[in-house]
Amino acid sequence: MELILASQSPRRKQLLEEQGYKADVHPAEIAETISTTMPLDEALERLALDKARAVQPAFPDRTILAADTVVVYGGEILGKPSDDREACDYLMRLSGETHQVKTGVCILTPELEITFTDTTDVHFRVLEDQEILEYTDSGRALDKAGAYGIQDSGFVDRISGSWSNVVGLPMEKVEEVLDYLCRKGCATAV
Repeated sequence: MELILASQSPRRKQLLEEQGYKADVHPAEIAETISTTMPLDEALERLALDKARAVQPAFPDRTILAADTVVVYGGEILGKPSDDREACDYLMRLSGETHQVKTGVCILTPELEITFTDTTDVHFRVLEDQEILEYTDSGRALDKAGAYGIQDSGFVDRISGSWSNVVGLPMEKVEEVLDYLCRKGCATAV
């Protein structure tokens, strides 16, 4: 199946391609602001829908996938850190604690708009100050919600839920929706 990925995340593209989907990357040019006037799951789905709709005019006959991932700890959203200092702060707060990773997803076809949110509970082991500094100094923390990537940090002790959701796209649910669309004949298949 061929998709338009309204995201510049190399991890989302990789997850899709590992499952046999062709993903043409066309990031949405919109402000990625999460509304605080609605429940978080709904706000994430709305942002994903806005991203998909932003690229739809250029690809009116294609299936578009958009997503937005956040880390939630203590009722606070930890998005992508703005600098190394904020990344260190995030990782120190998450050390030895459990947090949630939430991804809002939109799959948009010419006929349908499907949105959903997936949530994974993630528990960090206790982190040493030095390893936090080494990780943030590596530059890997800045482009990830919560300042870490499960695939490259070694910080995670255990998870409850989808591993791929923590990477940035809950593939189990995405594949379920894409399979449904293939059966309905709504998605562009290759």
